[in-house]
Amino acid sequence: MIVPQHPIRLPCGSRTLDLAHPHVMGILNVTPDSFSDGGRFAARDAALRHAAEMVAVGATLIDVGGESTRPGARPVSPTEELERVAPVVETIAAELDVIISLDTSTPAVMREGARLGAGMINDVRALRREGALEAAAETGLAVCLMHMLGEPGTMQQSPRYEDVVAEVGNFLAQRLSVCTVAGIPPERVVLDPGFGFAKTLAHNLSLFRRLEALHEFGRPLLVGVSRKSMIGQALGREVDERLPGSLALAALAVAKGACILRVHDVAETVDAVRMIAAVQAAE
Repeated sequence: MIVPQHPIRLPCGSRTLDLAHPHVMGILNVTPDSFSDGGRFAARDAALRHAAEMVAVGATLIDVGGESTRPGARPVSPTEELERVAPVVETIAAELDVIISLDTSTPAVMREGARLGAGMINDVRALRREGALEAAAETGLAVCLMHMLGEPGTMQQSPRYEDVVAEVGNFLAQRLSVCTVAGIPPERVVLDPGFGFAKTLAHNLSLFRRLEALHEFGRPLLVGVSRKSMIGQALGREVDERLPGSLALAALAVAKGACILRVHDVAETVDAVRMIAAVQAAE
């Protein structure tokens, strides 16, 4: 079991996340075209019900996304994304005791989401979209920086690395430095290696095997592999058959020191995390 060295409290707006133990982040896609659950929770009432169900079974963060980032996904305008996300964030903030994460790269969504009660910005583009760095700094929220080459629509077109772990690490270190200069201190930053984003199966497996190398930055790690194609490719499973593989990777991520698991299947993942904790607490 890896015990990473990083501060044990992450400020998330008006809330604080205790990093002394792993957390499960529930995925809430308010999009029509996400790869696993697109269209199921686009309506505000359906989104709130699903968020409440995830909180009830142990999610301590809800990640709200209004733009699909699956391979080949179409871009959406800032206005369209904001119309999808804002009502859901406002409702969850008013109704549920949970940290809201904004799965967005869009400055307008960051600013409005922060105003409505979000506590974290989870950006697959690591604040590289024009104006995103400044917007994230202005909000004062926690930020998750993810590694990705290119854009979602083209990221899986022959991605290449000489050393995937070193190159992902170099990218995250550079973005961490840029954030510090922009006024986002390291104490507010979480890092995500970006499994499934501009990576082949071999890249994903190698990166997961050597995940501990990313602890060198002293920042908590978020791992998102739930139902992803790397599981389908490794096991020959369709999206709705990937729960066992997802749980195996979640348990392995915790063993390798991950602090936040971004998942679709919250109850099952919470059980896996609690089981690990029970073993660790035994005499």
